[in-house]
Amino acid sequence: MAKDSALLIGILVLCCWAAMADAEYMAYKDPKHPINHRIKDLLGRMTLEEKIGQMVQIDRTVASAEVMKKYYIGSVLSGGGSVPAKKASPKTWVDMVNDFQMGSLSTRLGIPMIYGIDAVHGHGNVYKATLFPHNVGLGATRDPELVKKIGAATALEVRATGIPYIFAPCVAVCRDPRWGRCYESYSEDPKVVQSMTEIIPGLQGDLPANFRKGVPYVAGKQKVAACAKHYVGDGGTTKGINENNTVTSKHELLSIHMPGYSSSIIKGVATVMVSYSSWNGIKMHVNRDLITGFLKNTLRFRGFVISDWEGLDRTTSPPHANYTHSILAGVNAGIDMIMVPSKYNEFIDGLTLLVKNNSIPISRIDDAVKRILRVKFTMGIFENPLADYSMTKYLGSREHRELAREAVRKSLVLLKNGESADEPLIPLPKKASKILVAGSHANDIGNQCGGWTIEWQGQSGNTTSGTTILEAIKNTVDPKTEVVFNENPDASYVKSNKFSYAIVMVGEPPYSETFGDSLNLTLPDSASTAITNVCASVKCVVVLITGRPVVIQQYVAQIDALVAAWLPGTEGQGVADVLFGDYGFTGKLPRTWFKTVDQLPMNVGDKHYDPLYPFGYGLTTEPIKDN
Repeated sequence: MAKDSALLIGILVLCCWAAMADAEYMAYKDPKHPINHRIKDLLGRMTLEEKIGQMVQIDRTVASAEVMKKYYIGSVLSGGGSVPAKKASPKTWVDMVNDFQMGSLSTRLGIPMIYGIDAVHGHGNVYKATLFPHNVGLGATRDPELVKKIGAATALEVRATGIPYIFAPCVAVCRDPRWGRCYESYSEDPKVVQSMTEIIPGLQGDLPANFRKGVPYVAGKQKVAACAKHYVGDGGTTKGINENNTVTSKHELLSIHMPGYSSSIIKGVATVMVSYSSWNGIKMHVNRDLITGFLKNTLRFRGFVISDWEGLDRTTSPPHANYTHSILAGVNAGIDMIMVPSKYNEFIDGLTLLVKNNSIPISRIDDAVKRILRVKFTMGIFENPLADYSMTKYLGSREHRELAREAVRKSLVLLKNGESADEPLIPLPKKASKILVAGSHANDIGNQCGGWTIEWQGQSGNTTSGTTILEAIKNTVDPKTEVVFNENPDASYVKSNKFSYAIVMVGEPPYSETFGDSLNLTLPDSASTAITNVCASVKCVVVLITGRPVVIQQYVAQIDALVAAWLPGTEGQGVADVLFGDYGFTGKLPRTWFKTVDQLPMNVGDKHYDPLYPFGYGLTTEPIKDN
């Protein structure tokens, strides 16, 4: 009996030693090891099934802890408007993300997933988040340091909901305002776009000294992995048609559309998203020369390349017509993570078969997985896979709202100010007997935020918390000044009410992507009526709330002062700050303002350049005291 006990104890000891030895050899779990050592160790332990799982990103609507565990899913996302609940609190978001993460951590190797979301002007999907001006407005500021601060604030608000990865910034160079994503572009000028990539160190953290070029970098739990998008040429399509064909020489592609990526990679961007669009007829999602050849080999990008939403499906017409071929072409082109986002079984089965029959070499799969793991190790997500509630305080914080307000002030472009420089209308007097505020965008937080706000397309109305421009005006004028709001006044009403002056706020309804494509770029009829009825009878300032230049030439003569406010976001107080002279106008046009759509595309530097207002234009005013 004693011998049996001794034998049993000996076996147990040996088992413990074996377990300990095994644990010691799991180098990938030890943050003291260099990242490349950890990648090599983990990759060597992974089955084909586990590797392919890492390459899959699915939407939260089809995700669960069980799905994460069963299929070894590498990433989950929220598409535009995909939320755990309407007006969900940060804690609800954290709990959802952690639930998915627990599924990933319960797998054999415990590789954590990363959750991604569009945060293109602040944390737009989330109720009560601070929403900054869309990129076109930030381009008007010409202030890279401000944009870096916006990146840092966005990172904190995204982390407040337990999310470590965002699909931003968009470094598109919009060359035609008819494109429905033009407001996501900082400028038509690649130099301005390049300068605005300073948002990346804001989002991810400043690179350490002597950090290797092209290697992704994320500086801990208060930062997020960023994504430069949409590679490449998305802003150059014919007539600005979304997801269409960019017809241009290689020289123009590299000199106009590529510089934003070069700068992003130098700044350590973690991921790059491929564009739906084509270059000279070849879909970017299957363009091996540009994804593997140029991005990975020439620019030395070491992060991972991600597809767009159902990006592989859309490589055929109609979409999903030959999915096996789409998988083959997209993965072999160099895409590392595929945003499936719902039919993950079909993708996993298709890719597995293509590897097993040697259509896709295992070296290509290993390259993809190495890149995904590199980003995950760099993020520190192996050490801190689960979020907590400690950062929920950052969502919509006062400090962030003040930063957004500053961004609004600096983004406003003054296009006209009185009939001559001797008789400016702006700054407006705070003391007046009665002022009229009119227009569809004066008291509508949804309209002033635009697309990618709560819903994918955005939505008019009281969709989230913030300050409308009407509220801002009331906050700013003298308490004795009567502010009258009439969204659509008729001409007789304006004539008979003896207003001191009027502010008319009109613009585009919210939209995103293809829904925003427009061949005519005209304002809605209600806007035209409001401008005509008001400005015919009283001195008027027209504030345009648009994602791009629009057709306004026929109104300019009857307007006394004209302001381009772009899509300012939640902090409308920034508009009133400048209209009433607490701060001066400093913004400069990030895009050429055309006269007619027949001139398009027309960009700064073109031979035939005859704009209504040229690129870089913007009148200035001085702040005044005791207005």
